[in-house]
Amino acid sequence: MVGAVLTQNTAWSNVEKAIANLVAEDMLDPGKIISVRKDYLARRLKPSGYFNIKANRLRHFCRWYLDSGAYPALRRIPTATLRNRLLSVHGIGPETADDILLYAFRRPVFVIDAYTRRLFSRLGLIAGDEPYETLRLLLENTLGPDVELFNEYHALIVKHAKDVCRPRPLCEQCLLKPRCPSMQTC
Repeated sequence: MVGAVLTQNTAWSNVEKAIANLVAEDMLDPGKIISVRKDYLARRLKPSGYFNIKANRLRHFCRWYLDSGAYPALRRIPTATLRNRLLSVHGIGPETADDILLYAFRRPVFVIDAYTRRLFSRLGLIAGDEPYETLRLLLENTLGPDVELFNEYHALIVKHAKDVCRPRPLCEQCLLKPRCPSMQTC
């Protein structure tokens, strides 16, 4: 859940460094995150970028998490209700909420991120400017509710978009090139 908050607008490799800083200081605990001074926490989060903002967001999330009864209480809440509660937390948007739901609570919610938009728009499956909820529901309804499939599919999209379907794509390496209308523009 910490990773979902910290990965906003940054690469996962930088989030890993920030999490390692928290682990090294024995601070990867919601109670400790809200009890330390904000500037102290922010310094540990520096590798993740926007560290002062993320320190605030992480503290808000951890306070909400503990006030809500932590994992034992939250895991019993139906998915739609839990998603709405996550979205009510300062600094938690749809992508972060869905990331937490899929990976931490193992709920069948598809995460729509910049990689998904880029890949699907290049493949001509979407225009690319659809609202978040429209894309999420489209994928969930198309694939059916399957946590393992959503997890694997999202991971494959991220890997492909990072390695091949980059902002400047490596079309010659793409296994999807026979089906990609954007291939003609590479």
